[in-house]
Amino acid sequence: MRVLAAMSGGVDSAVAAARAVKAGHDVVGVHLALSQDPQAVRESSRGCCSLEDSADARRVCDKLGIPFYVWDFSDRFKTDVIDDFVDSYARGETPNPCLRCNEKIKFAALLERGIALGFDAVVTGHYARLTQPADGGDGYLRRGVDPNKDQSYVLGVLGHHEIAHCMFPVGDTIKPKIREEAAAMGFSVAKKPDSYDICFIPDGNTQAFLGERIGLRPGMIVDTEGNKLREHDGAWNYTIGQRKGLDIKQPAADGQPRYVTDINAQTGTVTVGSRRDLSVGVIEADRLKYLHPMMDGSFDADVQVRAHGSVVPCHVTVDREADFMRLELKKALQGVARGQAAVLYLPDPGGDIVLGSGTICGTASV
Repeated sequence: MRVLAAMSGGVDSAVAAARAVKAGHDVVGVHLALSQDPQAVRESSRGCCSLEDSADARRVCDKLGIPFYVWDFSDRFKTDVIDDFVDSYARGETPNPCLRCNEKIKFAALLERGIALGFDAVVTGHYARLTQPADGGDGYLRRGVDPNKDQSYVLGVLGHHEIAHCMFPVGDTIKPKIREEAAAMGFSVAKKPDSYDICFIPDGNTQAFLGERIGLRPGMIVDTEGNKLREHDGAWNYTIGQRKGLDIKQPAADGQPRYVTDINAQTGTVTVGSRRDLSVGVIEADRLKYLHPMMDGSFDADVQVRAHGSVVPCHVTVDREADFMRLELKKALQGVARGQAAVLYLPDPGGDIVLGSGTICGTASV
């Protein structure tokens, strides 16, 4: 097959590309330029799209003897990731920009251009497993074998079309072995630290970044009884489950810590309560994605709402016509926020299968 290897500049994408070459595919390496100002993204281990990362990706491709290109997706990145991130916070949600980048840029946009140019698939270094029917598999997305690095959650927001054109060569291997393999091939990125945090906020100050773009929107912090505690400058300063930085002078009646339990961006009201008030028994989600035929009607599954969060069993009711699903949790979760992804799994001895996902739009207490 003729495949595009998405080269982030890290060790995982390097080994993924090398394995694709070894498997006999016609591989072309592509690094995605996501900022019109490369100095505005984090360097080294702090990001995945800096000038340093581009240079690392080029060196890997040179070593593999495959073509290397840089594709400019900065306009789409601004619209689909950065603007979406800001708008989501302005609505009182808690988005995951890396998840949105995977959905909109690293797969949808890349695949769209790749297919137009005659490529068959996109190869990435994500830790997940996918065996296509042509290779004797069932075509379902599964967790990677390394539980500490599994990235099936961030891939759960993809659609069936994208998954059908994906290859994840490193998903069947644990991370230490990937580093050993990279070192054996002489890749300079073998010991490169993993990327983390938000690449488009260079100093890591999310509140300042949002404040510059959303502006002051004064509101009130109240307790669960509606008592006013203090004013704030903007609901975007807060996330569900937040404990630190509330700056409330008077202690709670029971003396226990306070947590953000609800955010109403329209009224600017931020509600705080006890840790017990964070418990959620029902999750509602829209903007559904379907990766398995089981994702329809009523059924039991497991749900995960954070990239490395707890997995709990639930009863699911999916209404495809309304683009809506309701999850009745069999074990309460805490700190669930609107804007997060709820990814559903079917437990399976061969690796839990991703059924699909939805964007959380509402919750109810236990």
